[in-house]
Formats: sequence, C-alpha cells, structure tokens
Amino acid sequence: MVLTACAGPSLDDYRDRGPALVPSGFFQGELSARGVVKDYAGEVIRTFDADIVARWDEHGVGTLDEVFRFDDGEVQTRVWTLTPDNGGYRATAGDVVEAGTMRWQGNAIHMNYVLRVSYGDSTIDVRMDDWMYLVTPDTLINQTTMSKWGIPVGEVVLVIQKTKRGPGPQN
Repeated sequence: MVLTACAGPSLDDYRDRGPALVPSGFFQGELSARGVVKDYAGEVIRTFDADIVARWDEHGVGTLDEVFRFDDGEVQTRVWTLTPDNGGYRATAGDVVEAGTMRWQGNAIHMNYVLRVSYGDSTIDVRMDDWMYLVTPDTLINQTTMSKWGIPVGEVVLVIQKTKRGPGPQN
C-alpha cells in the first residue's frame, strides 16, 4: 500500500479522457506559453513567456522551436526533435543530455528526460518528469517535476495555447 501511495500517475489513468491529445495535432504551427519556475519549497522564483513554432515533416518527425523570455531578462532557446519510436517519440534537444521518451493516451502526454541547466557559474543535469494535459482543443497545461539524484529540486508549471491568426477578432 505504501508503494502504491508513492507511485505517480500512469498514462493508463488518462486513456478515456478527452479531448484527445495527439502531439502532431496539438503541436502544429504557432503556439505561446506562460509559466512559472518554482524552487524545491514551492516558491515561485521565475516567470516566463515563450513562443513555439512546431512543424512535422513527411517522415513524421516533429520540430518544436522554442524561445523563452524570463522575467530577469534571460532568453533561452531550445529546439526539440521528436522522432517516431515504438509508438511514441524519442525527444532530443541541444541541452537534453539524456534523450526523452514521449508517450500519450487520452488527454495526456508524459515525457521523461535529463536537461542540462545553468547553475551559478556551472551547469547541473536535472531529471525532468513532464506531464501535459489538454484541457480544451487549444489549451494545454504542463507540469514538470525537476529532480536530482531522485530528490525533488523544483517544478515548472505552464500553459501552452495555440496562437490564433487571421482576419477577424481573436478569441
């Protein structure tokens, strides 16, 4: 019972939930994001916004080109490559030192990878446990737990929305 209580969610928990989240459907075109970075105690230490341009090639390989702007003036870029792999995707980027796996069911996506982040005058490698939930066809909520040696060190929470372009009022 203790092990069950400590276990995290499973993708199977979301199998019958909607709206259905398919990465190549949601991550298409221009998207925007807004979020917070929390420390190990849950205190918000940074806020950010981001622009994402997503596209897929004829082989089903996705590219997510992300530009993050933090409240302290720092700008970060990350270009994800999502390569089909055993019914999911292998997720790589320049600062991802252990490629991630992306799987999905129902309205949820789960990714797990190791990210190299700046820390003082150096860098550290942090495990990222990434859960994304589609709440409307145009809005996704992303919650990421960051850990080092299995110990939680922070969290990222953000909302990603499809950018609406074209004539007429923007809803």
